[in-house]
Amino acid sequence: MSTMMEGQQTDTYLELNTDKASHTNLDMECGDKTTVKDGTGILTKSVQSEFLCECQEEHTTKSDSGVTLETLPVSGMHGFSRQDDPAVIEHKDKPSEESSWHLRDLEQTLPQPAMYCEFLWRDWEDLCETETDWDKQFDFSVISYNILSQDLADQNPELYQHCDPSILHWDYRWLNILQELQHWEADIICLQEVQQDHYREHVEPSLSAIGYSCHFKRRTGRKTDGCCTCYKTQRFLLLSESHVEFFQPGIDVLNRDNVGLVLLLKPLLPDALLEKHSPLPLCVANTHLLYNPRRGDIKLAQLALLLAEVDKISLTAHDSHCPVILCGDLNATPDSPLYCLLRSGYLNYKDMPAWKVSGQEKYCTLSNPRMLPPLLWPDYLGVTNNCQYATQLKPKNLDKRLYTRQQLLQLRYCECALQRPPHLLLIKGVTDIEPDAFAKAGNPVPPNVFPEPHSTFLRPPFILSHSLYLTSVYSHFLPTKGRAEVTTLPMGIGSTVDYIFYSAEPPHQCRSRHGYQVNQDSHLKLLGRLCLLSEDDLWVAQGLPNPFCCSDHLCLLARFSLDLSTP
Repeated sequence: MSTMMEGQQTDTYLELNTDKASHTNLDMECGDKTTVKDGTGILTKSVQSEFLCECQEEHTTKSDSGVTLETLPVSGMHGFSRQDDPAVIEHKDKPSEESSWHLRDLEQTLPQPAMYCEFLWRDWEDLCETETDWDKQFDFSVISYNILSQDLADQNPELYQHCDPSILHWDYRWLNILQELQHWEADIICLQEVQQDHYREHVEPSLSAIGYSCHFKRRTGRKTDGCCTCYKTQRFLLLSESHVEFFQPGIDVLNRDNVGLVLLLKPLLPDALLEKHSPLPLCVANTHLLYNPRRGDIKLAQLALLLAEVDKISLTAHDSHCPVILCGDLNATPDSPLYCLLRSGYLNYKDMPAWKVSGQEKYCTLSNPRMLPPLLWPDYLGVTNNCQYATQLKPKNLDKRLYTRQQLLQLRYCECALQRPPHLLLIKGVTDIEPDAFAKAGNPVPPNVFPEPHSTFLRPPFILSHSLYLTSVYSHFLPTKGRAEVTTLPMGIGSTVDYIFYSAEPPHQCRSRHGYQVNQDSHLKLLGRLCLLSEDDLWVAQGLPNPFCCSDHLCLLARFSLDLSTP
């Protein structure tokens, strides 16, 4: 049976991979599902609409604003097991309604019986092995989730032929997505592919009613979706908000409508801790980079612009950086050069073709000879190859002197110039001549002192770097299953493109055998994460979206502690 399943899956991959319709118009932005779009699926609390109707009265509460909200009986990160999950209880003894998954002319046989809890349950992994002094820590959680824009799903139905049309409807999907967000109760929520009208009518009202402050940035041009970052007002105070538009007129590698959103948040401490500690602010970045696998040059330029903004926002008065959280759909795999730049802080892209940057070569059906140029963007953009704004760079020489020609001539008669070296060979008519007294300047003009101009910076070719020392929450491998982690299943092929990065301690001349920096927890400490699934798990679950996971991506969830003992 397993051999037959593997063969059928292979055939399905080939059919999907040769579909010309799904490869057309690859020059469109991330989220434009005409390209091979990635998606995000959800986790345990998504249930079918009929089940939601049955439990609506049991798990319904009214918020202070009078809006009726569905809440879950217990929090997802504290003592919750799969036996307690209502979706598991509902489907525990219920056989699958269909015995096969029909996709075009192919038929994928599903194992019978298939229990929901067996292949979609995601465990919580605690990573804190030592006891923590909680009086000196600020504990918070972050979720990152690409929720699939409805417009993009409707515009590209060929990517979702395996789905029942009823589960693709926004009203059905949003009910499940909201229930999952309520279940995990993350302090910070970073969403991608949030449709603008859905943000106004559903996302912002629903999340605001349960204590979140919501901030949204729509993609430029005619795009209808964007990025949304929300935080609990009882846990954080907004210090600044920055919208990053990657479209820059006249620059070829920045001609797409993707965007980023960067917030600077101040942790709100209880009065007892506030008297003892003054916590550092937290910089939270959220983005969705271009999808097109052939245009890695655009992805690198977009990432560099985002990192420059993060560098500026997170810079403290002591010339260091406050803790950074970077979330989003980067449309790049963990073995890609783009991921290497984020993880190691350095990338040499000499002789690198653009289609190799994101590690998505399998999706490139057309050859593209484009090679990455020595400098990806022009100097007038004001961004260095170290992913910093040029105006943020401090001059190396604060007392640089500027001499005119007359002032340089005066140096011939300065005191130092008139001193005869003790071992100078005496040559008549050459080294025995002294300057005339009248030749000396009577009133020498001192040189003007100017700081080094901010606008002057050198950019080494083929080199990109940054100094944020980022590391990934996830390891991208499931040791218990011996499989790679996946966050999406485009065209039936599992892939990781969604990430949560956080700032860590700079390495001390130490690198791993893979060439990545060995960063250690510093101000931010990773306490735990929600385990991802494998490609096999999602195949058994009928791909993404499905009745339980209502996006074409899985959500990412991590819990951190912020050290309050160090200023």
